[in-house]
Amino acid sequence: KGRKNIFEQMEQKLQQDSSEKLWIHCASLGEFEQGRPLIEALKKLYPRYKILLTIFSPSGYEVQKNFKGADYIFYLPSDGKLHAKLFYDIIDPKLILFIKYEFWHYYLNEAKRRNIPLLLVSGIFRKEQPFFQWYGNFHRGMLSCFTHLFVQNKMAEALLETAGIKNVSVSGDTRFDRVLQVADNFQHISQIENFCAGSTVIVAGSTWLEDDEELDHYINTNPDMRFIIAPHDIGKERLEECKALYKLSVLYSEYLHLKTEHSNAENINTIIINNIGMLKLLYAYGTICYVGGGFGGDGVHNVLEPAVYSKPVVFGPVYDKYIEAIELADCGGAFPVEDALELEAQFNELLNDKPLYEKACNKAGNYVRNKTGATQQIMQYIYEKRLLTN
Repeated sequence: KGRKNIFEQMEQKLQQDSSEKLWIHCASLGEFEQGRPLIEALKKLYPRYKILLTIFSPSGYEVQKNFKGADYIFYLPSDGKLHAKLFYDIIDPKLILFIKYEFWHYYLNEAKRRNIPLLLVSGIFRKEQPFFQWYGNFHRGMLSCFTHLFVQNKMAEALLETAGIKNVSVSGDTRFDRVLQVADNFQHISQIENFCAGSTVIVAGSTWLEDDEELDHYINTNPDMRFIIAPHDIGKERLEECKALYKLSVLYSEYLHLKTEHSNAENINTIIINNIGMLKLLYAYGTICYVGGGFGGDGVHNVLEPAVYSKPVVFGPVYDKYIEAIELADCGGAFPVEDALELEAQFNELLNDKPLYEKACNKAGNYVRNKTGATQQIMQYIYEKRLLTN
């Protein structure tokens, strides 16, 4: 639905605009957050260019369609030879940045054909991907379209070299810059502060049903603690699941209307967040933070958002695809658990062992702060290669 008449929309909005443009593409909300520090840096240093942002998924587009840091925001039209040609004819970008992944054959090849600089930002690669298989010529061809690839780690660089791709730099991940930016410009949420006041607090973010089923016993048997649950999906059915599992819970939108002296408010130990966008701030209120996704789906979600506040992070067993989760666990800032019993034991150990808790806090915060700087490195490349002019 969002793509319907997309080219007409683009032509209508852009036909009167003769300024030069940058095109930045993000798959979804996570990649948008990853690209945001770069978008803001480009806007600040090269203000004469207009920024056109495309997003593939509705979950990303619907949340960020009014983002003020970009001049134009559209769904990415479906990939195809004619679509790619028409897209470039309309926007004529001077520089293109793809964030992390999504490799669209015709869009990439059209950029190469038109000799437009094309950068990959915070790329991450695994040896199982088609690029590195005997049958991967088609996919390797897409990689050859990039002017330069900025990757998160040396493993990605080494894999690309096996595929004959050498125009690569290890820059780290711009998400570290983004989470630090959020923490440094922290916005207080007074209603949450009132709820948490003086209590031990566990914030569980991006939870799926599988996570909630591991958490519910601990939450229901600790009525004196405070819990904030931010489900990954906030559809009606999903929120009902959460309310059924957490016996002393209320939706955040309902909590805002409860009077503090109301008898019902005294019996609440859990707030279920039913909006998108607050989570990256909520982690600051946790004594311990739990990140969902590790008990099902593709794996654990963004562990950097809580770690930046120097909070110990707990998550489920599925995290092997996420280098930051592996590294955070290895350094002692995070604690993977296998089941509900281990989860409860880990919570209790952190809460009862002050030296362990303080060490985990320091390890988590330092891990994030020591990994910042990717945005600056990419901006330096753009400046030195004169890809844009002031």
